[in-house]
Amino acid sequence: MENVNVSLNKGLADVDFKPGNTVAFKQLQDAIAKNGFTTKQSSVVVRGTVENVNGKYLLKVSGTPDSFALEGDGSQLQTLSNKQVQVQIEVQGTLPEAAKGKLPDKIQVSKMEVITK
Repeated sequence: MENVNVSLNKGLADVDFKPGNTVAFKQLQDAIAKNGFTTKQSSVVVRGTVENVNGKYLLKVSGTPDSFALEGDGSQLQTLSNKQVQVQIEVQGTLPEAAKGKLPDKIQVSKMEVITK
């Protein structure tokens, strides 16, 4: 981790990871639970590979076993529709609160950028 800020009054924790980290969301969720808290709706910025699976876009987060369905308005995801190969992207969005013991399965996309090498 690069930086952690916790506000017990607001019930919020901001966790910034160094670029290239390989922390899975489950590891973060377990660390939060170990300290007596629960993971709520979370704002995230993640990079990974996008695949079109049966007409739905799935983000495989780089360096982790995490995969999330991408949801957003069609214009945000439209840039992916003509891609025939896996595409690297950076996604800013929201992970919804999941049921206790479960992981979120989707990201509500607010901003997305295709990463070019």
